[in-house]
Amino acid sequence: MRAFGFKAGIGTSSRVLAAADGGYAVGVLVQANMHGGPEGARLLRIAGVPVGQELAREAKSDRRPDGSILVLIATDAPLLPHQLKRLARRATLGLARTGSAGHGDSGDIFIAFSTANPGADQETGTVPLTMLPNERIDPLFDAVIGATEEAIINSLVAAREMRGSGGRVKPGLPLDKVREILRRYNRLQEPGR
Repeated sequence: MRAFGFKAGIGTSSRVLAAADGGYAVGVLVQANMHGGPEGARLLRIAGVPVGQELAREAKSDRRPDGSILVLIATDAPLLPHQLKRLARRATLGLARTGSAGHGDSGDIFIAFSTANPGADQETGTVPLTMLPNERIDPLFDAVIGATEEAIINSLVAAREMRGSGGRVKPGLPLDKVREILRRYNRLQEPGR
């Protein structure tokens, strides 16, 4: 697994909505495998900063420039299937915040589910359901966008250099250099500073 020319893989992130918005939780898990090589590395953005432009020379070239991403979204908000479909579509905006636009060869998959309405799958009788009105879903959209972006970055930050067969090397994201770049853009929050 690689993203933006660096070693990647599984990343996670979550958000909890304010009590006024229902206090619902949103969790995102990604399997990131996208944008290989220096060309893809140039696209990487972290906290809105174009860090990839400075890191592109460190990324190793891949045979395929595109890959795929799986985004799994879980929430305890009472959403019906059509609302979950809308929620899943918002993951693409989180993907875009990292610099990715998706490409023709991408095999992107976005899935959302809710843990609300237990027993909704019973086979007999009627089932009472609760749902969040459409007018109250925007905070969940915002949560999914932010958590997807963060989960992708998490997949890069958590990964380490990997050496494979034939002497192939997939470098990890150079975290010290990323910190330095973010510091220059005044985007790094450091404890005690």
